[in-house]
Amino acid sequence: MPPIALLLLFVVTIALMEGFAYVMHRWVMHGPGWFLHASHHRPRTGFFEANDLYFVIFAMPSILLLLGGVQWGWGNWATAVGAGVAAYGAIYLGFHDIIVHQRVRHRYIARSRYMKRIVQAHRLHHAVETKAGAVSFGFLIAPHPATLKRTLVGRAGLRAARGHQE
Repeated sequence: MPPIALLLLFVVTIALMEGFAYVMHRWVMHGPGWFLHASHHRPRTGFFEANDLYFVIFAMPSILLLLGGVQWGWGNWATAVGAGVAAYGAIYLGFHDIIVHQRVRHRYIARSRYMKRIVQAHRLHHAVETKAGAVSFGFLIAPHPATLKRTLVGRAGLRAARGHQE
């Protein structure tokens, strides 16, 4: 495969991973996989949570494709796809675990409209503590926060607002 085609395959894989992540988050993690993902919708008590196993699970296809492409003769396409999956994982780790959830302390403040939008969308996703009723399941592409807020009105399982006294 020509290098430009491999680069295109790499970039397309990253883009397609957002759709895959949406499907897995919406129908697996908030479905039969809730037993692991529920830990992510509760306050963390340590550095790790059960939901972190998804990072390992989703890394396996990337590792397999990279091994297949580099060591087992599957072809450069497998290396490009495996690298694209790994790149999406790295982007997800940076945005989700580091920027949004601050699993590594930092002083970064989202200033661009795009970054503010995805951070707010993910926080609104976490406004729901239950398996059902959450909004915004993608990560790099998110609906406008105002739309998400309207959708959340009256939903069961909403987390109480910080500082809210009844």
